[in-house]
Amino acid sequence: MSLMERGAVRPITAVAWTSNSSTCPKDFNLISITEDGAVANFTRSFGMKSGYYLCYSKDLEGGMVVTDIQVISDKESIPHGYCYIAEHLEPRATVSKKKRVCVRVVPVGSVDSAILDIKLTAKSKMMLQHHTYVGDIHGYVLWCRKGYFYNPVPQAKPRSVSLDLRGLTLQQLSALQPLKVSNPPPARLNNKLSQRRSSLHIKDNTDKATDSSIQGITALDGIPFNLHPKFDIQAKGTTLYSQLNNIRIKSLQDIENEYNYTFAVEKSAAKRSRPSVPTGDTPSAQ
Repeated sequence: MSLMERGAVRPITAVAWTSNSSTCPKDFNLISITEDGAVANFTRSFGMKSGYYLCYSKDLEGGMVVTDIQVISDKESIPHGYCYIAEHLEPRATVSKKKRVCVRVVPVGSVDSAILDIKLTAKSKMMLQHHTYVGDIHGYVLWCRKGYFYNPVPQAKPRSVSLDLRGLTLQQLSALQPLKVSNPPPARLNNKLSQRRSSLHIKDNTDKATDSSIQGITALDGIPFNLHPKFDIQAKGTTLYSQLNNIRIKSLQDIENEYNYTFAVEKSAAKRSRPSVPTGDTPSAQ
């Protein structure tokens, strides 16, 4: 089985125009000779000696492949998803826009078939096996070959481990890092501290909760707080109690007697007879 049948051919990843081999980008192959032996130099007119060449790349580092190629005229709009090929020309050099080459480029992981090769012929009657006719452009015929391509799977490079790192063991690594005590003993007090400060420090430690989490912290910690004299119960205890003693608690009967309402005015107004309104048929008094 040939490499072509097994799909072991790398696909074309980019197509471009170039003036010569010096302007041809790296990793690009310049097509200088057609399949029938003619020079593949595209010139805009017969009077011009300098022209440009077609080149292509099969570098997969960009992660894109060419899945289709077309030749369109200046009166046609470029198809959706296609783009014109790049131009790597000398200064002041231009490419004829009468007919242009456009390609469709997609990510390499989204397809399994692409353009594997492109060729040029000078005679339109010549046929190339395993190739598809693309179109005529500036006196040449463009051909392409499509098929399944070979996508090499990148392999991870083994890491180089130095001899010093290999000599280290888990015991040596643990010895380099001292252990951290979760509950360290309280620090011993300096002998220069007074007895009073020592007693205050011990008292503060006993007053603290065993749980040192954030739940023991309140919003008033560290803020000086003094009660306003107006609300000081100890200073004005007698006055407050005297005001409470003067409060009279009313019974249910007292409340009903105080807020009793008989609706006498409303009832008398409802009993009054409405005055009759004279209509238009009743004769008025002369």
